[in-house]
Amino acid sequence: MMKKCEERLADGLSAGTINDFYVTRVGDDINLYLTHNRGENNKDVHGLCWEAFMEATKAARSMKLYAAGQDLLTDAFSGNVRGAGPGAAEMEFKERGAEPMVFFMADKTEPSSYSLPLCRTYMDPFTTTGLVIDPRAHEGFKFEIVDVCDSKKVVMSTPEETYDILTLLGDTTRYAIKRIYSKSDDIGVAAVVSTEKLNISAGKYVGKDDPVCVCRTQSGLPAVGEVLQPYMFPSLVAGWMRGSHYGGWYPCSVEDSDPTFFDGPPRIVALGMMVSNGKFQGLEDPGSKPGYHVPVDYFKGSCWDEARKGAVKASIYMRRHGPFMPAVLGPEEMEYTTRPAVLKKLKERMEKLD
Repeated sequence: MMKKCEERLADGLSAGTINDFYVTRVGDDINLYLTHNRGENNKDVHGLCWEAFMEATKAARSMKLYAAGQDLLTDAFSGNVRGAGPGAAEMEFKERGAEPMVFFMADKTEPSSYSLPLCRTYMDPFTTTGLVIDPRAHEGFKFEIVDVCDSKKVVMSTPEETYDILTLLGDTTRYAIKRIYSKSDDIGVAAVVSTEKLNISAGKYVGKDDPVCVCRTQSGLPAVGEVLQPYMFPSLVAGWMRGSHYGGWYPCSVEDSDPTFFDGPPRIVALGMMVSNGKFQGLEDPGSKPGYHVPVDYFKGSCWDEARKGAVKASIYMRRHGPFMPAVLGPEEMEYTTRPAVLKKLKERMEKLD
């Protein structure tokens, strides 16, 4: 399936639609990285990605793989992948002298899972010392927060609105960070998250959102280590088996991202590459062919073993609750499961209390 995506994106490269690409995965989710000069929400770029996913779906169906194309909610492309199933995190910026980037990929969870680590990176000086000692980071950041249930957004500012921001983002069932901007005029966008909600788009549970997050780093923005540090705490995130449970977020390599314990725990992978002259540069030799890259796999090393142990320990504890809260999600999220059908069936049998 990934090979089919690579072939299709290579066609887009030859046609001049994109400048460069990289295909990878987290768990059972294919992730496409692209650079181009066509701006955000470009129909040709989104169309290219859609065609790549459709080719992968055909390959999956030919192999009779389970739930082939489950995350694709339509057979027809309407100009943008948003609302059609795939998540998208796009950012447009002018390259600085050096442009190090971190690409986060999650499996078996939802967009608001990034809210806690992003708040720690961009709001907490005990995580990001740059908020205290870097003059540009010291100015603070602007947060674009979306209400994923009501399709609304608000832009709020730190440090002056920090507590108000946390009031919203603490409700992970409804609010999530979409974008973070530097207040320094010469930097621009700092981070972007894919905030599409599959269950809301489809009207039923068809798979968890498996969101991605892209962060620019260094030189007025948090350092790479400050972006990664929050994931040492294996926070509880929603998703896991059937998208209906809470589990500890497990930081791991691409190779270790297959969820095997109760379809989990939910995975988080972080890959690092530079953007140089509109193309990606990883650990591969300079001048390597476009599409071939070797990113730094940040969560691969033994440094993260303690976080992984914590995620498993928390997940075992949650699993022991079985179908009872707080292991399973709250009533709003469970509306996309079988619960409404059960309640409808019992409607005539429900009696008023004396």
